[in-house]
Amino acid sequence: MSIHKAVIPAAGQGTRFLPATKASPKEMLPVVDVPAIEYVVREAVAAGLEDVLMVTGRGKRALEDHFDRNVELEAGLEAKGDDSKLDKVRSSTDLAQVHYVRQGDPRGLGHAVHVAKAHVGDEPFAVLLGDDLIDPRDPLLTTMTALQERVGGSVVALLEVPRDQVHLYGCATLDDAASDALEEDVVKITGMVEKPAVEDAPSNLAIIGRYVLHPAVFDVLDRTPPGKGGEIQLTDALQTLAGMPVEEGGGVHGVVFRGRRYDTGDKLDYIKAVVRLACEREDLGPELREWLRDSVDELTAAPAQGS
Repeated sequence: MSIHKAVIPAAGQGTRFLPATKASPKEMLPVVDVPAIEYVVREAVAAGLEDVLMVTGRGKRALEDHFDRNVELEAGLEAKGDDSKLDKVRSSTDLAQVHYVRQGDPRGLGHAVHVAKAHVGDEPFAVLLGDDLIDPRDPLLTTMTALQERVGGSVVALLEVPRDQVHLYGCATLDDAASDALEEDVVKITGMVEKPAVEDAPSNLAIIGRYVLHPAVFDVLDRTPPGKGGEIQLTDALQTLAGMPVEEGGGVHGVVFRGRRYDTGDKLDYIKAVVRLACEREDLGPELREWLRDSVDELTAAPAQGS
């Protein structure tokens, strides 16, 4: 069955970015001049998923406003003849069919996915986490949906990380023999552990924020008890799916991602993402790169001058 629905969990409070997120959703933090959430929606659309459900909560009205019409603003720009800005404002409105549902009681990523059940129905769907921005030149989601359509079950995105960082992620256990028979950078997963201690990690392949899930995940989440942190973990449900027969919607594969990824969930990585993407833009890049070179030279020389 072809995949055309995407779910974006967006109910988190964004406490790592306080006070900036006290009154504004973290998903609306600008990456240069585009909200982070728009990058994620554009990625879904580029993969052919134009039916997007955002799972939100209190204080997230700005997300709905961003993807809605702003008639007064559009009229003002049109009267000024500012077609460039008018096109930018309208592009987010026309981007996709965006729907919204509230998570209510925030009980973890697994719970947020389960809230999407009524909208998704009985078909495979993608889940995109807003903290991970994938460069549009690296079509990870397209690769994942194509794999799911071929092999069934569920598919997760994996990233090789330094061993001392595995405790920050969900971590995958592989069926090495089955993986060897698959195409390059595709692996068969037999289990997953949420944020394991370094000494207990089964591999250095971390699960990042892209999933293509079989609808069997909803029944599994129904009977998944709270796990790490007292929350319903999607990783625990995937662990169950990995041991189920394919004909029942089981089986989990992974796509090892080797492209460009920007983490906007961490302050330093968020700044790096803004700088990197701005440097690659034709309108900002040349002047910004020159300023960065001068600034690095100045900062490097400062200690030697006693500054």
